[in-house]
Amino acid sequence: MEVMITLRLPRDAASVPVIRQILNSALGAIGVDPEVRDDIQLMLAEACSNVIMHAKAADEYAVSAEVSEDQCVLKVTDHGGGLIDEAFVPAAGLAESGRGLQIMGDLADAMRVANYPEKGLSVRLEKTLLFCPDAPGRRLHTDPKAAYRASSGVVLAVFVGAMALTLLPTLEST
Repeated sequence: MEVMITLRLPRDAASVPVIRQILNSALGAIGVDPEVRDDIQLMLAEACSNVIMHAKAADEYAVSAEVSEDQCVLKVTDHGGGLIDEAFVPAAGLAESGRGLQIMGDLADAMRVANYPEKGLSVRLEKTLLFCPDAPGRRLHTDPKAAYRASSGVVLAVFVGAMALTLLPTLEST
């Protein structure tokens, strides 16, 4: 099973709950454990909020989420100014801001930040998925051909403006 969500969003705070809800709904539909979904939503919110706050030169940003078997990969990319090394100081203690990268790093299984000074920034976050008992995602993971046959090969694709949501079964030869 493969789930791909790709959105191009305006650099506006109102975009953050939209992408969070879309991703949470998709992960919930396949039965991802609620605690794992919470971690993913928080990582995504932190990455998007960083774009809103810091990528002043960008009018929009891109978010992609890919679920393949038991792995979720998030990528948030902007074309703002990138990180300026001298300006980046990790937050200390109980500071209310400046902890986004630390939070993302703590929650992700892997995190990669690609900085392109004066051109933008890309954050890639990986998280291993856990499924609830009897979750569709667990069943689709263990027998993708049966799931494909059961769905009669139906592919769901939804396009709204610059947003695309695609659910595709992955078939591998045995």
